[in-house]
Amino acid sequence: MPRKIKKLAVFTSGGDSPGMNAAIRSVVRTCAYHNIECFGVYRGYQGLMEGDFEPMNARSVRGIINKGGTILKSARSKDFRTKEGRQKAFDKLVEAEIDAIVAIGGDGTFTGAMIFNQEFDFPVMGIPGTIDNDIVGTSHTLGFDTALNTVVDAIDKIRDTASSHNRLFFVEVMGRDVGHIALNVGIAGGAEEILIPEEDLGLERLVDSLNRSRTSGKSSSIVVVAEGDKIGKNIFELKDYVDENMEGYDVRVSVLGHMQRGGPPSCFDRVLASRMGVKAVESLMEGKTNYMVGLIDGKMELTPLDNAIKGKTKINLELLRVSDIMST
Repeated sequence: MPRKIKKLAVFTSGGDSPGMNAAIRSVVRTCAYHNIECFGVYRGYQGLMEGDFEPMNARSVRGIINKGGTILKSARSKDFRTKEGRQKAFDKLVEAEIDAIVAIGGDGTFTGAMIFNQEFDFPVMGIPGTIDNDIVGTSHTLGFDTALNTVVDAIDKIRDTASSHNRLFFVEVMGRDVGHIALNVGIAGGAEEILIPEEDLGLERLVDSLNRSRTSGKSSSIVVVAEGDKIGKNIFELKDYVDENMEGYDVRVSVLGHMQRGGPPSCFDRVLASRMGVKAVESLMEGKTNYMVGLIDGKMELTPLDNAIKGKTKINLELLRVSDIMST
């Protein structure tokens, strides 16, 4: 049944991702549209425990839709993992007369929100913000599309120098547990091989594949490696192995690191964030709680936080096949 919400709080938590500011903007302006007071919580759960709340209105979020990062800052909080810490957060929310919260982040953020809801029956709604795209219940998380564009741009630049010097580049991208970024940018960037946690290519097969590429006339190669790939202990071990088992290549390593999280969000992420913010606020108004908003078949849908956290995203098998064909 509809719930009367007079005051709502929004915060970002965990790793930042492009589109978080656009989502904050959407939540704040949806609240303004429905005459709900909105408060921004600084530094995630840490700020929630400390009552670090700031009133926000439609003008508070002007000029941020195009900015990466998060104006509300983000922090990881060990104290919130304790019952005492969560009690402090609840007390601060009650003191401020806040009726519901929107949490923007990944699985760690959603785990905290779910437990908080279970303990205090406090209305919560999640918006998935992580470049890894590793949350069940949405085809795209905020920041994933932007990160893909950032990485493809970097790979295009690396290929210029690789082809100029007959070099083999190992390019490491984010993806500790999943290979969504690596698989997509590998295809888009014309990589000869893509190494992801879900598929164990093996060192010998990697060398065989690179040898076939060279035999076919390729004088330079790009290998995209997800940071969670299990072939070697790390990307530098892969480099050493290829150095020892292949001749004729000048092998280099490029670790793209946190640059993948930065930069202005893409058009897709700005629109997605805007839609998610509206859906989050209006779902809370409808009496829904303990859900995450997500994009499924082009529509905004709700997924229970428990399912979003415990589920495991699957790699696109069609993209794997496309990758094999393209690397011929």
